[in-house]
Amino acid sequence: MNELPSGLLLIDKPAGMTSHDVVDKVRRITGQRTVGHAGTLDPFATGLLLVAVGRESTKELSKFVGLDKEYEATIKLGEASATFDTEGPFSPAACPNIEIDELKTAMKRQVGEILQMPPMHSAIKIDGKKLYELARAGKEIERPARPVVIYSFELIDEARTGLDGANDMRTRLELPTEIKVRVHCGSGTYIRAMARDLGEALGTAGYLTALRRTKIGEFSVDKSAKIAELTAQNWVDHSLPPMLPSESK
Repeated sequence: MNELPSGLLLIDKPAGMTSHDVVDKVRRITGQRTVGHAGTLDPFATGLLLVAVGRESTKELSKFVGLDKEYEATIKLGEASATFDTEGPFSPAACPNIEIDELKTAMKRQVGEILQMPPMHSAIKIDGKKLYELARAGKEIERPARPVVIYSFELIDEARTGLDGANDMRTRLELPTEIKVRVHCGSGTYIRAMARDLGEALGTAGYLTALRRTKIGEFSVDKSAKIAELTAQNWVDHSLPPMLPSESK
């Protein structure tokens, strides 16, 4: 009996698909039932998803779940979202003028070993109930803050006015507005919670309008494949052999 192929796929998840949708799609492409992923991405998010195919690869998945992550995100400040992302519903928020230096200081305060309150719209279970199921039923419950590690939280680009020339830098934000950020964090961090906490620290509200995971450990989205590119004939060519995280460098 021929042994089924096993490997690790680096997939660039599109917006609108759940991580489980991707796993189901890979099952159909590969013809294998033993498929799993190493870390959920929200449906609206895009970017790197590690998907293991076959028993030899899936049994190694736990070694990848705890790896550091990198994200690029767009945060809207000056408007509130109940889910802290584009799902909403939305409501107005205070719109103070914020100095760029004030923004950077608030971002730096989230760097390090911190306690983070998980969003109600998350898959964490408390007393056997997933938080997002309670949230959709209109309930909000007490939940413990969890320790997470943020290695860096920085602006991708100093926002420019675009009015008086390319070299004219804004010194303050006029809300509502969007900022683009890059986050390097440990496993278990909620970027939506970072947007929420940043807004609160600045006397307003914040939520994500875009989120893209660019790295998991040493794995980069630059080396990933689009799910639409994979076929029964070529998926093995796109896969990596079963390996330990340290072997991915």
